[in-house]
Amino acid sequence: MTDLIPMAALGATPVRASFGPLTLTEEEGLTLVSLALPVGFDASVTEVPLPGPGGYAIGTTSVFWTGPNQWMIETRDLDATSRALAPLPDARTTVQSDGWVSFRITSEAGAAPLLDLVTKLVNLPADQLAPGRATRTLLHHLGCFVLRRSETEMAVLTLRSAAGSLWYVLSGAAARIAAQEAT
Repeated sequence: MTDLIPMAALGATPVRASFGPLTLTEEEGLTLVSLALPVGFDASVTEVPLPGPGGYAIGTTSVFWTGPNQWMIETRDLDATSRALAPLPDARTTVQSDGWVSFRITSEAGAAPLLDLVTKLVNLPADQLAPGRATRTLLHHLGCFVLRRSETEMAVLTLRSAAGSLWYVLSGAAARIAAQEAT
């Protein structure tokens, strides 16, 4: 049997770089699962929170809305997530981890550097970038999800095939912000 070795989207190991107060990291070990439910489902039978448009339920298993009756689940424990979804027999789930990449962006200087970065890259109202919010948008012509996990952390997800392009854009913008703060 062939022994396959999983690789990060940008090479053998996940990349990480710091630019002043901002740190960009390719997330490792994050499992993404799409969830689709039929119209009229009863969401109260599962312990997995299913937020509405723009919502992002943050926890051990985080969930964000992607479309009517559709969500993306972020988890590091696929077995626990599968058990939590078991009460939804009509649910359709697909593991999406191989098709997407997630870049985690953290700030050591509060929310301001994060907001500086994201407002240079996407044209979104500030309320859509608040903690606990998720939105699908274009970032330098790349379709992305922007997830605000906390005051000092966000993630940007895009198709794995565009990982290099997104890293180039994020790291370039972060470097420019760090250079401006240094002067």
